[in-house]
Amino acid sequence: MNSWRLAANAGAFVAAVLFGSSVVAVRVVVQEVPPLSLAVLRFGEAALLLVFVLMIFRGRELLSVKWRDLPLLVLLGIVLFAVFPVTFNASLRLIEASRGALLLATIPLWSALLARIARSERLSARQVVGVFLSLGGVGLALAERGAGGQGGLGGLAGDALMLVTALCGAAYAVLAQRAFARYDALTVTTYAMVLGTLFLLPAALVEGLVWVLPRLDLRTVALLVFLGVFGGALAFFLWTFALTRLTPTQVAVYINLNPLVAMVLAAALLAEHLTLVFVAGFGVVLAGVLLVNWPRRTGVAPLGRSH
Repeated sequence: MNSWRLAANAGAFVAAVLFGSSVVAVRVVVQEVPPLSLAVLRFGEAALLLVFVLMIFRGRELLSVKWRDLPLLVLLGIVLFAVFPVTFNASLRLIEASRGALLLATIPLWSALLARIARSERLSARQVVGVFLSLGGVGLALAERGAGGQGGLGGLAGDALMLVTALCGAAYAVLAQRAFARYDALTVTTYAMVLGTLFLLPAALVEGLVWVLPRLDLRTVALLVFLGVFGGALAFFLWTFALTRLTPTQVAVYINLNPLVAMVLAAALLAEHLTLVFVAGFGVVLAGVLLVNWPRRTGVAPLGRSH
């Protein structure tokens, strides 16, 4: 049990790092590729990769999903792989990556609220402190960077779109618990990603997806490959795997690493200076993550599949 919890936390950590890297990549690519087309290119690529992996490891079991479960998988696909990427991409056309990542860091709060409403999770006082401590660490790290940046109606619209994105991420974490009672992480991720991408495809074609492809330069193609393979297939699989072993809030709190990862990348790739305030903020975020995910003495397991 402890080894599975450790693996789940490691998976959530790696996924959060990849998501943080994806914020920066999307911020660059979305200036060249419209939001709907970017979502279809990114998750279409990731979906094909996951289907290939699923066929190799599962073979005939690929079609083992029951018809009665398709509505739930369609809903998961629309929430995380249709609405989520569109609002995410559109938001990053209007606001900076760091500001968007900070707003995305509210996912643990929405996740805890939705899980409480669904009565699938009860947070201890220690976990509540951990959630707010982690958010405080993000605010501390971003404070001196002036995360407010762009203003006006465009900035407000970008903020609103990113909050919708955060709500979608939290809703997926809670709704997916029902799917985990019947299927594993690879199956749920693959079906949700395929169905969500197919749902978006007609709108992306209207947006001009076919005309976008010939105009892609080498840098954009490289970033799309990263977004599809690492920021898409791998990151969302690891995220979904973590949700099968931990509660929605325990997984969602890792999202607070996103803006910090973006800053580290900026320091490594753009030679930006990392200050002591940033290091302190990073430490506070990690402390919050530990408080939320530290095992309870009673060993209460999250709802979902038994292992």
